This record gives sequence, C-alpha cells and structure tokens, in this order.
Amino acid sequence: MANMREIRERISSIEQILKITNAMYLISSSKLKKVKKNLAATEPYFHKLQTTLDDILDHTPSIRQKYFDKRKSIPGEQRKKGYIIITADKGLCGSYNHNVLKLAEQEISKSPNSYLFVMGQVGRMYFARRAHANPTVKLDGEFLYTTQNPTLYRARDVAELVLGKFEKHELDEVYIIYTEMINSVQFEPKMIQVLPLSRHHFAVRPDGTMKKLPKASFLPSPEVVMDYLIPNYTQGIIYGAMVEAFSCEQQARMTAMDAATTSAGDMIKELSLMYNRARQAAITQEITEVVGGANALKTQN
Repeated sequence: MANMREIRERISSIEQILKITNAMYLISSSKLKKVKKNLAATEPYFHKLQTTLDDILDHTPSIRQKYFDKRKSIPGEQRKKGYIIITADKGLCGSYNHNVLKLAEQEISKSPNSYLFVMGQVGRMYFARRAHANPTVKLDGEFLYTTQNPTLYRARDVAELVLGKFEKHELDEVYIIYTEMINSVQFEPKMIQVLPLSRHHFAVRPDGTMKKLPKASFLPSPEVVMDYLIPNYTQGIIYGAMVEAFSCEQQARMTAMDAATTSAGDMIKELSLMYNRARQAAITQEITEVVGGANALKTQN
C-alpha cells in the first residue's frame, strides 16, 4: 500500500485535473449555446434562398447552368473529386475526430483523383502525414482554416474557392465531410455533395414527381440570376456544415469532459478511502508501539 504522502499527492493532482475538465465542460457548453443561436439567426435567410432557387427552376425547366454540369463524358476513375473535410482544432472530444477521418479515408480510397481541403488542425496534421507518405494524396497546403467560431465570411471564402476550381474544370465534383447532429447526445459523420447541383435538390415534390409550372420572365436572365444566387446557396451549405460540425465537437467535448470529471471524482473517493486506511494503520501502529514500550518498562521495573 502506498504511504500517506504519495496518496495525498495523487489526490491533489487529480483535484487539479478535475478543475480543468470541469472548466472545459463549462466552456464547451457556452460555445455550444452561442453557435446554436447564430445558426438559428441565419437559417431563415438560407431557407428563403433555397425557396427562390426552387421557384426559378420551377418556372424555367429548360435552363442550362454551369453549376449543374455533371460532365457525364468524364469516366468515373478520371473524375477529379474535391473533399472539404471538417475536423476539430484539438482533441479531448472522444471519437469525434476519429469518426470523421475514418469516413474521409473510406471515400478517398474510392477515387484516385482526390483533392483534400481540410478544416481543423487535427485533420490537417493527419492528412499532411498521409500526403508525405503517399504522393497520391493531394492536400491543399494553403487551405488553412480553423473550425473555431465559424463565420459567414469564412464560408464565403471556401465557397468561392471550390466554385472557382469547378468552373475551371480543376474539380468535377465537390463533397463536404462533416459531423451531423442527430440529437443532443447522438451525432455521426456524414458526406453531402456540394457540386454539381442537381435539379432534384430543389424542384421535386415530396412524392418524387417533378412540378410543372408555366414559364416566367427573369431579368436580365434566369442564368444571371442563378449565377448570383448559387454561390450564396453554396456558402449556406458550407456554413451550415461548419456550424453543425462545431456544435457536435462541443457536444462531444462536453460528454468527454463530463465523463472525465465523474471518473476523477470516483478516483478521489477511492484514494480518500485508501488514505484513511493508511492513516488508521499508522495510528494503530503508533498506539501499539506506545503500549509495547509501556509494557517493556513495567517488565523492567
């Protein structure tokens, strides 16, 4: 059994860790409330934007738009696919980063022409090591974005980057891999396609049939209107993924820190019990020594 000094030092160390984990839990809780409030404030705008795109496609069924170009003439193995991967900037959030990286690895392995745009320090360091060991992994070294405090400005930069590469035929498809929050305690990694857009994203009834409406006039033209709206819509998709991923990260960190705080409390209880036993044993030994010394003196007398 460890002596009382060692046990006291261990208890003191665990108490310091408990304070840290509890503080991290409170910080993540505060960040989660803030980011959810920001998302709720911007959601109506992007819902209205999607409704507007829906309306334009309804009234112009024959519209041809560059962001809807599926480039069917390019074979599947030659298609250049871009992946926007959202991870955390740091750990201590359970399996959050591992699950995202695992899904990204599965998708990248399916395409020999994969181009990675990684947000978050954890994912960037992971794929940088992969790119160094495997030249087929193409990582954009200038794509340096943090996932902390997602903003529309940052989402706009990312949207402009991938839209520009799609227009220049540097990318044929663009996907975003992030973590979707199913409920307050459950979330899982998910991949959605950003480009090219499909008409069924907008102009399909719930029963799966296309809506047919008379043509309408758009000034200066439907194509110009779509050229203006689609970048904003893409920005909304990316921003929503960033916010949801950040929310999941904070929720995962809250769960991990709560479990760590509970475990630290349990360890302190066990160590306190060990300390009390050691202290009692020391007291008992001292009493025994005193009694033994007293008896020895009586015997000598």
